[in-house]
Amino acid sequence: MAKVGIMGAGSWGTAISWLLTNNGHEVTVWSIDAREVEMLDQEREHKTKLPGVRLQDTIRFTNVIDQAIQGRDFVVLAVPSPFTRSTAQKMRPYVSDRQILVNVAKGIEETTLMTLSEQIEEEIPQADVAVLSGPSHAEEVGKGLPTTCVVGARTRKTAEYLQRAFMSEVFRVYTSPDIRGIELGGSLKNVIALAAGIADGLGYGDNTKAALITRGIAEIARLGVRMGGKIETFTGLTGIGDLIVTCASVHSRNRRAGYLIGQGRTMQEAMDEVKMVVEGVYSAKAAKRLALQYQVSMPIVEQVNAVLFEGKSAAEAVKELMLRDRKDEHGALPWDNEVSDTK
Repeated sequence: MAKVGIMGAGSWGTAISWLLTNNGHEVTVWSIDAREVEMLDQEREHKTKLPGVRLQDTIRFTNVIDQAIQGRDFVVLAVPSPFTRSTAQKMRPYVSDRQILVNVAKGIEETTLMTLSEQIEEEIPQADVAVLSGPSHAEEVGKGLPTTCVVGARTRKTAEYLQRAFMSEVFRVYTSPDIRGIELGGSLKNVIALAAGIADGLGYGDNTKAALITRGIAEIARLGVRMGGKIETFTGLTGIGDLIVTCASVHSRNRRAGYLIGQGRTMQEAMDEVKMVVEGVYSAKAAKRLALQYQVSMPIVEQVNAVLFEGKSAAEAVKELMLRDRKDEHGALPWDNEVSDTK
């Protein structure tokens, strides 16, 4: 049994608290909101963010930050990505040397273009930072539906320790050394999911969504490999797996926001209606800047940015994607007995 702290009592933090407690661990959940702590302590259910999931009586809730960090075998960071850095800054005085911190949020910092683990390592250099990611909606994890994720860490020892802590008969965990690839896949797929939602909102069909998913993972992999991620990661759970579930699921806040935009809402109206942080909106600008910095073609990301921030209509964005210059699907594949066409 491990002593675990969880930073953040949103849907994912709440689901993880249920999972780890069910695995036999002693769990303390921190929230910055004292009213949320009181509600969870009394109701044993997050009625707005994870309704229907009954939380065990042994879970402790607190808004005193050191109580979820000091003496914990590992700490899970489950705050929305825009608040990762500020939360890490609050945590730093209480984190011991080589204490394991597991980030489960997904995003890229717009100003610095740093991944979330890079932000945590910058703010808490004494920590052993790992990540947990994959196709894992909190609504299903909290109900005990079979789910598979990947733990990324700097060392096999840390990865396998966390694998044992999280793994259960309904939650399978793999390990990987590719932290950067895992985080880029998890962050960039939210931008593609916005595009998939926009297509749904416009009334397009399965053909359109399949095209967006397939070409979306091509964009993600191009950038991710250029930035040092491994191609195997982008063909796995935190690449194509996470992209599929986020583009298709009714639980996806990014797809939902995109759907509302496709129906004519503004970006802000869509975010207000979803009522949770839409990570893809925050990652979209960063993704576009990274594409320019690494000289990688990312037309879907470009069009999502144009719709979100430049007032472009969703229908016009899809039209431009369809009418791009003709090209090979995989430019590196050779043609047998190729003869140039001079006609």
